[in-house]
Amino acid sequence: MTLCSRWRKWYTVAGSAIQGGMDLDHRLTWEYPKDKGALYTLLSVQTKGLLEGERDVIANLANVSALLALALETINWVGFYLLRGSELVLGPFQGKPACVRILPGKGVCGTAVVRGQTQVVPDVHSFAGHIACDDASRSEIVVPIFCGEKIVGVLDIDSPVPDRFDEQDRQGLEKLAELLGEGCDW
Repeated sequence: MTLCSRWRKWYTVAGSAIQGGMDLDHRLTWEYPKDKGALYTLLSVQTKGLLEGERDVIANLANVSALLALALETINWVGFYLLRGSELVLGPFQGKPACVRILPGKGVCGTAVVRGQTQVVPDVHSFAGHIACDDASRSEIVVPIFCGEKIVGVLDIDSPVPDRFDEQDRQGLEKLAELLGEGCDW
């Protein structure tokens, strides 16, 4: 098997902390740490590795959405919305097809943009104005991405499990959003 240099470097970093191997279909498989502190420390290192030498925002967001889809348990959607003019526009993601455009102030993503802070929603059915792209979603976290002082997008993660996201998730995902804000050409 030949791995591209970016993947090889990421896998080398991952391999030091993840139990991994190959399944019968020759796909790389591994198990991430169950401890959230260790998980987000590892994800931070892996994100830095993915961003190293690459500043293209779409390429980086695509890789990070794939990384998070692999690493985070009990999620059903992970991706990005990019602030383009006066609206959020769907960016790279993993999951079911999603809403393409969201206005600031609308839904959890738009609320995160207007408030400029992470939104943790334990029960999306109790969030007034929630935009349901996947009716299986029960909880959500949305983290604004800043480039300097300006919001340039959001990281959005949904889960079919109520109350899935906690303070450790918020802190860990905010660190990843910070890395993306600094590591991409927005």
